[in-house]
Formats: sequence, structure tokens, C-alpha cells
Amino acid sequence: MTDDGKRRWKKPAKAPANTSGRRVNARKVTAHNAQSESSKKWIERQLSDPYVQKARDAGYRARAAFKLLEIHEKTGLLKKGQRVVDLGCAPGGWLQVLQLRGLSEIVGIDLLPVDPLAGVHIVEGDVNDQEAVAQMLTGLSGAPNLVLSDMAANTTGHRQTDHLRTVALVEIAVDFALEHLEPGGAFCSKVFQGGATSNVLNTLKQSFKTVKHIKPPSSRAGSPEIFVVATGFRR
Repeated sequence: MTDDGKRRWKKPAKAPANTSGRRVNARKVTAHNAQSESSKKWIERQLSDPYVQKARDAGYRARAAFKLLEIHEKTGLLKKGQRVVDLGCAPGGWLQVLQLRGLSEIVGIDLLPVDPLAGVHIVEGDVNDQEAVAQMLTGLSGAPNLVLSDMAANTTGHRQTDHLRTVALVEIAVDFALEHLEPGGAFCSKVFQGGATSNVLNTLKQSFKTVKHIKPPSSRAGSPEIFVVATGFRR
């Protein structure tokens, strides 16, 4: 417990580290075998990213775990007793954060398979599929009061196309939140290109008490990635 009485999350046991020689060799081989120049750059960036190593050391499945932790530090988004939905939950980094903070009702959905986590109800399926969504929501005792979305479209390298794909995913996440959130609940989603579009922002401002954009420190400086956080949902 800290001086202010708040409980801090506990870091999992540190995984054993490889020798430095092995790690350097693995970097060279992995980058060399990349199928394209963009893939090679992505791999090299990942391997040199301190948050990737921090995630490994802490036992997280992805560096994105730190983004949610930092968003929470700025907003107090995560609270005990919440019923949480994680849209686009693979590989499970955000689910791990929720689990470690002691939230007991956590569900997630993704098109990709996600390794199980104790106490977390995960569905492999499409958020646009009503049956898959209904199956996911059986893991909650009531309407969710927090909807998270870290969904991101596969990038094409064409700025306008990537922007439109990302906007479409944000709109899907917003529609889900408006349909399923409990009054007073909260919503957090990844957005790009300077923030949510004006239409999305107007919708959020009409439906939530407060709406703000946040760029967590672990989000790469050169990335257009940013997050919108909306609290105080009202129908």
C-alpha cells in the first residue's frame, strides 16, 4: 500500500534473461529473414524498444500493457468491481493488466486466438458478430461499465487508406460502447491521425460527461497513435 492508501499492481516474477550474445545474434537473424523492408524495420524497432524488454521482464505479453497502465495513472480509469470488455484483446496484454489489478469480471474478443488467462472469459470471434458478442458477454454478471478497445487495422502504407480503416474500427468500438455500457460507465479506444474524427468526438461528447485525448509515454513518439478516454456515460 502507498501513503495515499492506494494499492499498486504487483509485477510478475522476472523471466530469466538470455545471454547478451544470444540476444544480439537473434536480432540479426530475425531482421535478416524479414520478408519486406517494412517488416524488417518493424522488427528492428521492436528489438531496440526498451518497452518491449520491460514487457518481457514484467511477464506481459505485449508492450501495450504499459499504455493502459499509463492511461490509468493519468485518468484513474480502472476501478475495483468494474465489469470490463476488451475489444481486440490479442495477444492479451491489457487483459493481464486488468487481471493483475484485481478486476474480477473481464471479457475480451479478437479475431486472433488468445492464450487463456485465469478468470478471464475470452472469445475468438468478430465484434460485428452478434453471436460472438453474446457469447463474450455471458462472462459478465451485468452490463459492462468499462469498454476498452486497442483494435488496429493492418497497415497498407497508404496514409488515407490506413486512416479510413482505423476510423472504421473506432466507430465500431464507439457503437459497441453506446449499445452495451452501463450508465456512468467509461470508454477508452485507440485512435490515430491526430485523434478521433469530428463525428466520433461529437457522438462521445453527447453521450459522456468528459472526453479527452491522451498519448501515454510508452506510445512511440513518431507514431500517430493516441487514445480517447470518455467517462460518465449517459443514455
